Amino acid sequence: MTTFDKRADAFEGGFAMGSELAFKATARRDKLLGQWAAEKLGLAGDIAEDYANKIVQTDLKEPGDEDIFARISKDFADAGVEQSEHQIRRTMEELMVVAKKEVAEEA
Repeated sequence: MTTFDKRADAFEGGFAMGSELAFKATARRDKLLGQWAAEKLGLAGDIAEDYANKIVQTDLKEPGDEDIFARISKDFADAGVEQSEHQIRRTMEELMVVAKKEVAEEA
């Protein structure tokens, strides 16, 4: 195996690890976001946990964050919860930072 092959294998391994960590961080963020939204919706206990799990599942349906944003926005509107688009997106960003830190600490 040449040095180039070794470097290519190392890069591929690093990319795979990075992709796995990114997926875990996004799933963790989604769970945290679901818990945050559940609290805003006045949900507690098992109902709040079920809601958070549904948020994680929602984000797995389509690539990107728009599906999860749309779901939470709709749920808030249906329940009369006042949260602007900016507030929801800012919370998504803040929780992603928290999730990345938590996942990195576990790795």
